[in-house]
Amino acid sequence: MHLDKATTLTAEAWHNQADALQLEGRHFIDGDFTASRNGRVFEAVNPATGDVLGAVARGDGDDVDRAVASCRKAFRAGVWSRMAPRDRMNVLYRYAQLLEANADSFAVMDVLDVGKPIKDMLEADIPASVDCFQYFAETIDKIEGQVTSTAHDALHYILRQPLGVVGCIVPWNYPLMMAAWKIAPALAAGNTVVLKPAEQSPQSAGLMARLFVEAGGPPGVLNVVQGYGEEAGEALALHNDVDKIAFTGSVEVGKQMMIYSGRSNMKRVTTECGGKTPQIIMADYANLDRAVQYAVDGIFANQGEVCNAGSRLLVQSDIHDAFVERFEAHARAAYVPGDPLNPETTMGAMVNRDQQRRVLDYIEIGKREGATLRFGGGVPAGLEHGAYVQPTLFTGVDNDMRIAREEIFGPVGSVIPFKDVNDAVRIANDTIFGLAAGIWTDDLTAAHKMARDVEAGVIWVNCFDHGDMTQPWGGYKQSGFGRDKCFETMLHHTQTKSVWINLPD
Repeated sequence: MHLDKATTLTAEAWHNQADALQLEGRHFIDGDFTASRNGRVFEAVNPATGDVLGAVARGDGDDVDRAVASCRKAFRAGVWSRMAPRDRMNVLYRYAQLLEANADSFAVMDVLDVGKPIKDMLEADIPASVDCFQYFAETIDKIEGQVTSTAHDALHYILRQPLGVVGCIVPWNYPLMMAAWKIAPALAAGNTVVLKPAEQSPQSAGLMARLFVEAGGPPGVLNVVQGYGEEAGEALALHNDVDKIAFTGSVEVGKQMMIYSGRSNMKRVTTECGGKTPQIIMADYANLDRAVQYAVDGIFANQGEVCNAGSRLLVQSDIHDAFVERFEAHARAAYVPGDPLNPETTMGAMVNRDQQRRVLDYIEIGKREGATLRFGGGVPAGLEHGAYVQPTLFTGVDNDMRIAREEIFGPVGSVIPFKDVNDAVRIANDTIFGLAAGIWTDDLTAAHKMARDVEAGVIWVNCFDHGDMTQPWGGYKQSGFGRDKCFETMLHHTQTKSVWINLPD
C-alpha cells in the first residue's frame, strides 16, 4: 500500500502536503498539548532547505516532573496496567491502524525534520512501526507467571508485573520507528511512558501520543516532553520516580544514562549505542553482484545515519579490485542525493549542518591518514543550500585508522582487505562496538565459524539487514545492552514478585 502511494504521488503533491502542515511542537501531557512552563522554545529547521519549520517547546525539569507525575498517577490508578489484557490488546491494535491511516502525516513530518527520502518513510519506517505495535499487542496475553514445586504445606507462585513509569529517549535517525520500538513493549507490559524525542525530530512524537488517546488509551499513559537532551533528557534520566530508561543514541550519552541511574534511584537502563558494522565478503561467494548490492545499501541507505550501517567493508584480497569496481558502479547509479520530498530520491540530507560538518571532517581525516578517496567526499553540486554529503568510499584503509574505528554516522564506507577467515574475524572484532555483522560466503563451515566468533549481537549470513519482529536487536561491548523487538524486550519491562503462602495442616 505504501509502495504504491510513494510511487504515484508526485513531488509537487508531497510539497503541497508539507506546505499545509502546521508544526505542533508542544509537549503532550495528560491527554493534551501544552507549552513549557518556562515559555521557552527553539526553532525546528528543515535540513534539506535550511528553512525554519516552526517553534518547539524547550522542556526542562518542571515539564518532566509534570509528565512523570501524570504517568505515575495513571499507573497507580490502574487505568492501563490493570485493564483486561484483551482490552489493552485492542487499544494497541486500533493504535496500529491509526498509525497506518496517518501515514502521510508521519511521512512528511519525519522528512521535514531529518531530511530522509519520503519513499523510505512509506516503504520502511511506517510499515515497520505498524508491525511493531501489532506484534507487541499480540504479546500482552502471553505474559505468564509460574507456580513452583514446594513442600505440601506451602504454595509458591511468581507474578510478573509492570515496572511502573518508563522513560524512552530516542534518536533522530528513525524518529517514528525508534519511538515505536521503545514505546510498544513498555505499553504492552502495562507500564506508562514518558517519551523524549530528539530535539532534531520533534514532530511525529506528538502525533503518536495524540493518536494513542484517540485509539482508546487513557490520558496520562503516554506523555511526550520535547526539548534538548542535556535539559529534558537528563532530567528524565535523573528522575527518582522513573523506573526504567530505554535509550538509543551515542556511546557517550548511553554511558551517562548509567551514571544518572546510579545518581538517582538505581532505575533500570537499557541502551543501544551504535556500531561500526563489518561486512565480510569472502572470495568463495559466487554471487558477487548480490553482495555488492547489499553492501552499497548497507552503508548508503538512510544517508548512512544508521546504527548498524555496514561501514567497514572487509573484502578478501583475491576479489578486492573486482568488488570495488562493482561497488562504485552500483553506488553511483543507486544513490543520488536530491529533494527528500521527491519519491524518486534515494538519498536525502544529513539531519543538520552540524552532522554534515562532522561527516565532512571525517572525510578529511581519512585523506590525512593516507586512505584513498575512491569517489564522493564532498557536497553534491546544486545542493549547497542543504546539509547534503555525497556517498563516499575509501580504499586502502587500515583498521587502525579513525575512519575505520569511529562511528561517522554518515554515507562513508571503508574497504579493508583481509587474507582468510581468521584474519577477517580478527579485524571484525578489533573494535569497541559489537552491534551487527554481515557474512558473505558459500562455505558452510566458514559461515558457522564466523557467526560463532564475530562479537556482535546480530549476524546476517548471505544477506544484510533482514529480520522481523521476532529478531532480538541489540549489541555486544560498547554497542550497549538489552534488546529491542522480540518477546524478550517486553519481559525486560516487567519484574517478578515471589509470593509464598503458608498452608499449615
